[in-house]
Amino acid sequence: MSAVAEQTQVLADRINALEESSTLAMTKMARELAAQGHKVISLSVGEPDFKTPAFICEAAKKAIDDGFHGYSPVAGYPDLRKAIADKLKRDNNIDWKPENIVVSTGAKHSLANVIQVLVNPGDEVLIFAPYWVSYSEMVKLAEGKSVIVEGAFENGFKVTAAQLEAAITPRTKVVMYASPNNPTGAVYSEAELREIGAVLEKHEGIYVLADEIYEYINFTEEGHFSMGSIPALKDRVITVNGVAKGFAMTGWRIGFIGAAKWIADGVEKLQGQVTSGTNSIAQKAATAAFNGPLDATKEMTKAYARRRDLVVGLLKEIPGFKVNVPDGAFYAFPDVSYYFGKSDGTNVIKDSDDFANWLLNNSYVSTVAGSGFGAPNCIRISTAAADESLAEAVQRIKDAVATLK
Repeated sequence: MSAVAEQTQVLADRINALEESSTLAMTKMARELAAQGHKVISLSVGEPDFKTPAFICEAAKKAIDDGFHGYSPVAGYPDLRKAIADKLKRDNNIDWKPENIVVSTGAKHSLANVIQVLVNPGDEVLIFAPYWVSYSEMVKLAEGKSVIVEGAFENGFKVTAAQLEAAITPRTKVVMYASPNNPTGAVYSEAELREIGAVLEKHEGIYVLADEIYEYINFTEEGHFSMGSIPALKDRVITVNGVAKGFAMTGWRIGFIGAAKWIADGVEKLQGQVTSGTNSIAQKAATAAFNGPLDATKEMTKAYARRRDLVVGLLKEIPGFKVNVPDGAFYAFPDVSYYFGKSDGTNVIKDSDDFANWLLNNSYVSTVAGSGFGAPNCIRISTAAADESLAEAVQRIKDAVATLK
């Protein structure tokens, strides 16, 4: 027996059952090709290409000079929790106190915490698809059951209230969605979320996990709406957000939840045994972000909107690509199933995984297969890159697929 096989056998079943993050896997492959000397354009990672605004960095420097070098409170520094509570009231019409806020090491950590706190073995979690790759794996770790509710391409990849109602069973415990959405860029309107909320009002034992990490990257005239602002659902909606996307602070690793106190207490209890409080310096930077101006954030969003228009326009010129227009986030999510079954004479494209891998190795453009997002006909293309790189990447894709017959 090989050493690898022996290691696999001694790992816990929950780890053997876990899928590798498809986004991180493609990013790793792209880095390996780049290290070999290839000019790779990496559009697989969901990371802003902008720098963190200077006033936030200055707050971090000041925190170091002021001696915030020790352990932080498990749920976060009081001034950060207050800043988040103020932000939720100001931007989202959600009235929570600092005691309803728990700060964690990124929004990903916040999502995982909530699922561990709420989901028992066998509980069903309704996940609106397409979904971010880690949702179903988080549910798996909690021994819950993911029930995927698919938003149709023709409806902008959005799930309807009727679809939700049809999917609810006595085992349903949590409904999980993101708006703006990763990977599709779909944004649920206030009317759509109120219709979904009206369904949930009839089912008192169901909780809502609302992932709002892309809140500020919204291109609609209406703007962002939070389901947690619906009074009848306030105590059952857990709002998750952070600083990564809107403030270009991915590496700072600050996320948070706003929730009923008993849920917040449960998350704090779990976090106290697993990670304790998150990075002290990053918390001070996040405090400045939430208390400060949004000028830089608005400028970044303008750039993302321009890039969206550029990439969508170019993708529509590629024969066989079906492309919708995303209303937020920084992704394009074309349906590429037209190319399934086609070949370059050596390789046959069977699915989106094959397509993404083939693109990487033949055009040196890294994307992510839609299969990991619950949309096996699509690929995700990050538009968080310079305009010139995006234009070159789409041209490479267009040239590559022209060889498929």
